[in-house]
Amino acid sequence: MSFADEKREHAHIDEKREDAHLEEIGKPEVIAEDRHLQLELPASLAHLDEEEMKRLDKKITQKIDFTLMPILIILYVLNFLDRNNISTAKIGGMTIDLKMDTEQFGTALAVLFAGYVALQIPSNMLASRIKWPGTYICVMCAIWGVISGCTGAVQSYSGLCVTRVLLGFAEAAFFPGALFLLSTFYTKQQLAFRTGILYSGSQLGNAFGGLFAAAILTLDGAHHIAGWRWLFIVEGCMTVGLAAIFAFIIPNRPSNFRWLTPIEHARLAYRLEADKGTRDGSDEMSNWEAFKLATTDPRAWMVCLALTLNFVASAVTNFFPVVVKTLGFDRTTSLAITAPPYILCIICIVINGWHSDKTQERAFHVIGPFCVTVLANVIAVATTNTGARYFAMMLMPASFYSAAIVLLSWISTTVVGPSAKRAVALAMINAVANTSNIWTSYLYFGEPRYVVAFSVNIAASVALIVVVLLIRWYLVRQNKRLDRGEDLGVHGPTEVQRENGYRFKL
Repeated sequence: MSFADEKREHAHIDEKREDAHLEEIGKPEVIAEDRHLQLELPASLAHLDEEEMKRLDKKITQKIDFTLMPILIILYVLNFLDRNNISTAKIGGMTIDLKMDTEQFGTALAVLFAGYVALQIPSNMLASRIKWPGTYICVMCAIWGVISGCTGAVQSYSGLCVTRVLLGFAEAAFFPGALFLLSTFYTKQQLAFRTGILYSGSQLGNAFGGLFAAAILTLDGAHHIAGWRWLFIVEGCMTVGLAAIFAFIIPNRPSNFRWLTPIEHARLAYRLEADKGTRDGSDEMSNWEAFKLATTDPRAWMVCLALTLNFVASAVTNFFPVVVKTLGFDRTTSLAITAPPYILCIICIVINGWHSDKTQERAFHVIGPFCVTVLANVIAVATTNTGARYFAMMLMPASFYSAAIVLLSWISTTVVGPSAKRAVALAMINAVANTSNIWTSYLYFGEPRYVVAFSVNIAASVALIVVVLLIRWYLVRQNKRLDRGEDLGVHGPTEVQRENGYRFKL
């Protein structure tokens, strides 16, 4: 074997190793030069040896991690606070002041997701075309902060519904936009772990939102304003203030990332271009072409169904403070004890996501947590014992959210093709899955047992386990076709991916 052949063989082996392991934070990653791309190393990097290149990669990754990730995590916390504080406001007396019944409260919850679902795909298309996507996300964050603050001034049920619809429109920009932003800075091997960290960070809003809300509700009567109104006003103002600061700090594109030196810019651009070519094997396409590919991919709809069932079971988080209050504690205690379940949730998300990537296995990392979800809902519906029901509440977020992050990461390896297609597919799947939050809002009645809601959760959890097993069976068959050298068509791996031994993760 010649030296050139040996070098190509080693590069091919290194690439497979990178696909099989999840990169740790700060770990340097050298993208193997794809032999199909024939990329020319920039002159500014030609003098660097392998060790110097690794150190450069590590420095670049750390700069991105410490600049981008904290901002997105904080914005995600604000996203959850402003979306879910309506349940805390109910505990603070909102439904009494606005003369709302249980059905009207469910509608006020549901209408947010109507706006949230409607604009996710258009918003992500816009974010992918503009020069300042990070700033765009911050601007939309400030807008939803203003809307949330104005909710504190509503005087009727209809006024509350209007502000909730507008809040959904504004919040639609964040999650798919944040995932797109991550994809522009990180390679395929880096992206899954950062997505998990982002999703885990969002649970901080659920974990400490109740404690924060309990403190704000003590302002009840200050300046003749009800405590639940202060909740919207304070959290809305906080969102606007932080969004305004972050708009001047958040990175937008690798090409205009101000904290990188010229040589770091060159290396990052080369690294991303190599990774992009390895993943796609094709040129960029228009948004319309990407939309058509995404919406006609059967694997996208399979994962979408699984994630929808996941979101049905996890809809209890929209009512979490209300459900926990049925345990019989006072308002402050009820809000305080909502924190431990989400702290456990964060731990389980990190562990399950890390182990899933380490083993490169997906299906059973979804099925396992959802067996726990089934158990938790059975306990919740079967007894009114305080200790048993709180134990069920502890298990619920930890199980269905740790499965959700694996499902989200499964999208990137199940829906293959150009990155533009996967960006649309991710927004589409997340949007469709969130429609479940609209109708599940009407299930949480008949306290304290909520028989209908928890029964639906059990049915959805069992159905999800069946769907995931079917997806796994289908992907096994797809991999066997690839092993026989068959072309799976427009929705299958590209020629470059097939030549590099691409297989669907199971």
